[in-house]
Amino acid sequence: MERPAADLAAAIDQGRGATPADLVLKGGRVFNLVTGALVETDVAVCADRIVGTHGDYRGRHEIDVSGLVLVPGFIDTHLHIESSLVTPFEFDRCVAPRGVTTAICDPHEIANVAGIEGIRYFLQAAERTVMDLRVQLSSCVPATGMETSGARLDAADLLPLAQHPKVIGLAEFMDYPGVLRRDPGCLAKLRAFQGRHIDGHAPLLRGMDLNGYLAAGIRTDHETTSAAEALEKLSKGMAVLVREGSVSRDLQALAAIITERHSPFLAFCTDDRNPLDIAEHGHLDHMIRTAIALGADPLAVYRAASHSAARIFGLADRGLIAPGWRADIVALDALESCRARLVLCGGVVADEDAFARRQMIPPIARHSVRAPQVSAADFRRPAPGGPSPVIGILPGRIITERLEATLPVEDGVSVPDLAADLVKIAIVERHGVNGNRAVGFVKGFGLQRGAIASTVCHDHHNIAVVGTSDSDMALACNRLGAIEGGFVVAAGGRVLAEVALPIAGLMSLKPFEAVREELSALRAAAYSLGVTLEEPFLQLAFLALPVIPHLKITDRGMVDVDRFVVIA
Repeated sequence: MERPAADLAAAIDQGRGATPADLVLKGGRVFNLVTGALVETDVAVCADRIVGTHGDYRGRHEIDVSGLVLVPGFIDTHLHIESSLVTPFEFDRCVAPRGVTTAICDPHEIANVAGIEGIRYFLQAAERTVMDLRVQLSSCVPATGMETSGARLDAADLLPLAQHPKVIGLAEFMDYPGVLRRDPGCLAKLRAFQGRHIDGHAPLLRGMDLNGYLAAGIRTDHETTSAAEALEKLSKGMAVLVREGSVSRDLQALAAIITERHSPFLAFCTDDRNPLDIAEHGHLDHMIRTAIALGADPLAVYRAASHSAARIFGLADRGLIAPGWRADIVALDALESCRARLVLCGGVVADEDAFARRQMIPPIARHSVRAPQVSAADFRRPAPGGPSPVIGILPGRIITERLEATLPVEDGVSVPDLAADLVKIAIVERHGVNGNRAVGFVKGFGLQRGAIASTVCHDHHNIAVVGTSDSDMALACNRLGAIEGGFVVAAGGRVLAEVALPIAGLMSLKPFEAVREELSALRAAAYSLGVTLEEPFLQLAFLALPVIPHLKITDRGMVDVDRFVVIA
């Protein structure tokens, strides 16, 4: 949403108190992220800029924030808005009132479906949101050569957008094996963005291989899952983005590193978080209060949430409540509880009036599910005559185990073993490219009957389906085609629940509140089938991402990520 920048002469006069400020927040206490002090002071704002602190001010408009603590706006340093299942406009309305004033997104979910037009859609939306939405250009479309996506983007496709004012740099470079192998396509993208920010994606990468990866100019990582891994990366100059999403939950494991010493090199991100989890727990506000509850120093936590995040990503105008800085301010009830009572995004109060003033743009990538109709027979897997590779789910993590199991056999085909929690998983190519299908087995869902299916399937976003019944798996997949993508729960030949995501098979056309209610019913239906995972649908989505160790599945087959090969 366009807002006027502060006129320098007016800003100087208002900062000196010579003329009334455009806006004054009166009676609050500012948490100074330089000194750690809580300072009782008015805060004066001219247009989009803070112009006065440590003083008494008069304002054309005044807001009483007595009893509240003022902190800089929060910055989500890496996320995929598509994983919130709503449009950028609804995401804006959902999380800005919780204190998120800047979000740095990688639209590679929609880009894997719709190509460069998906990125352009996000850039157009970013020019209209209340929060400051920034875009990293998607580096891995597709993520690897071991899956079929709806588009392919090379360096030449990305460079024309590199100078857009909302673009920071190159998004997470997921194909770390390609970097280490010096793959020509990977090197072309990395060369094109030397000197600009390049995000990393390096799960479990350590030692000399980590050095080689960093030598390519990559600066951040959000896939760190242990304190030891984080400390090695920090010691080698890599900023660590502590992540807490709906599935990938690393905050507890990394809370010990959130110290005043490390805080200049730490930031927070959500990566993938849906509206139901945001409603039940929160967004970055949830991360902040959880980190403090786990023993992290509040000064280190709030620095990571704002000032350090801004420095890491080159956003030099924000991250402090001080004269001359961008007026991104959150008024909280207390530092420990981190519940926003008022939010300013560039001097604009993030309320329903501000959201109503935004200029909307039409959705794109409709009717993107082009998979052929499937039948139960399409999910038959001939018995291998020995143990089969099995994906082992680790709840709360997107890293998986590589297991082996000897499966029951009926009529020459492998079938689920419900007593051992072994059920089928399949990927069905849905972009209309080749009609590929791959079938394997997975352990950890707890499923006892029926099937669940999704077109949210990282990062290629084909159809992923897991089930105990081939016929229910086919029903769920075919229903996804009818509703333009989304989520389906089926059992006994009936669809029990569904959420339609007709924008690229990833995002709803509905308000986030409606999506939240639909997700609640969907999750209840999944639980009724015996599912034991808290967030089964996003957990399912990550089982198809072949850049996260150790065993995954794509439309080409089961993938040994450690060896980076399709094995079955």
